Amino acid sequence: MGYDFVQRLSTPSVRAACAANNGIDFDNDEPQDRPSATFGERETLFIAERDSFYLASASESGWPYIQHRGGPTGFLVMLDDTTLGFADFRGNRQYITLGNIAADDRVALFLMDYTNRRRLKILAHMTEHDLSKEPELTAKLITPGYRGKPERGFTLRLEAFDWNCPQHITQRITMPEIEVATEALRTRLAVLEAENAQLRAAAENAGR
Repeated sequence: MGYDFVQRLSTPSVRAACAANNGIDFDNDEPQDRPSATFGERETLFIAERDSFYLASASESGWPYIQHRGGPTGFLVMLDDTTLGFADFRGNRQYITLGNIAADDRVALFLMDYTNRRRLKILAHMTEHDLSKEPELTAKLITPGYRGKPERGFTLRLEAFDWNCPQHITQRITMPEIEVATEALRTRLAVLEAENAQLRAAAENAGR
């Protein structure tokens, strides 16, 4: 089985749109990042650092549905080099994705790193799991101490992946990243404030 990401999406209408707009030549263009049959070290490290991703599925009525999935860093787990998994935490109880994959298990994921302007796209087949019946899988997917209540587990069997150009990704910084970046500054500020307080106290004492 091939794992070329773009080839999975190159329908006749997509090819026609590319031809009309000077887009890529699906048969001849060489992608900048050649997709692979398995996740490698680059993907493994990237996935382990994520605390959210976007997940798309298709409804039986033909409408696409995209949702945001979030959790503690690393909640999207690499089970092996072709399989990801995550715990499904209780949310708004609409269960649209759950219903969609019962009819069509094909999904797409966008994993974003806004800080470093990187994006990993994944096509996969998604399967629901009853965590009460699969203790080994549960142990891999559950994050101890996290407040979210897991209702089930999901696994994602890789079909294809590709990396995107960062050109139009707006850089954003999370609060934890800001705290790490400014830790030295805050430490230095605390030292200066303590020294200032000592000098003020000494000046007050000298003026009495």
